[in-house]
Amino acid sequence: MRFSIVTPSYNQADFLSQTIESVLAQDYPNFEYMVMDGGSTDGSLDILRRYDRRLKWVSEPDQGQTDAINKGFRLASGDVFAWLNSDDTYLPGALTEVAAFFEQNPTVGLAYGDIRTVDRAGRLIKSRAAPEFDADLLARTDFIPQPATFFLASVWRTIGGLDATLNYMFDWDAWIRMASVCTVRKIPATLAEFRFHRQSKTVSKAMQAAYEGIYIVRRRYRQPSGWEDSRDFGLNVLRSVGRAVIWGLQGHL
Repeated sequence: MRFSIVTPSYNQADFLSQTIESVLAQDYPNFEYMVMDGGSTDGSLDILRRYDRRLKWVSEPDQGQTDAINKGFRLASGDVFAWLNSDDTYLPGALTEVAAFFEQNPTVGLAYGDIRTVDRAGRLIKSRAAPEFDADLLARTDFIPQPATFFLASVWRTIGGLDATLNYMFDWDAWIRMASVCTVRKIPATLAEFRFHRQSKTVSKAMQAAYEGIYIVRRRYRQPSGWEDSRDFGLNVLRSVGRAVIWGLQGHL
């Protein structure tokens, strides 16, 4: 089983080396790794040049994160795909764990594990245990942790990749479409770390992400009432802002 890992990146020099090292240090032998840089001007290219012989990378203007991921997977040759954002990291042994799971569960097309949330310095903020897969729940809320999610290349091609019209909740949209064409299961392991910092979309674009998720993505697959939309939009924003305030006071931002 061969993995294809894509990292979309733009001006993330502060974290890019840690992300790259977390992939290259995996003990699973059969994977390819590509970094799709959007034309960074912050020193990212100097970092990428240091890894010339160990990964593939491209630096050119793109149409954003979804475009970068789609371009990367069009170049991919693996059996299992995943993308890892340029401020997140894999935990040691993650690919070995995922490969064993897919080999033991040959009917599964999309699999996800648990994640840990860390701050800018890599200090643990909290561990997050995702629920077992539930299609009805997924239609209401995105509970699948993107950094710990892997899927068959055939499933990716069946759904036609990410929707490039979405800027924030394209992963949720993709999970829903994948779940309609394949079996989804949870891997009982913590696979990745999600970095929570001041520049991340989770913090800086909380309202825009909540709007796109509630009023665009969810409405494609459900028909909630206006009251339900308004309630959930407000709750999403309050949770995001609340986390930022609390974790900021604790020194994590």
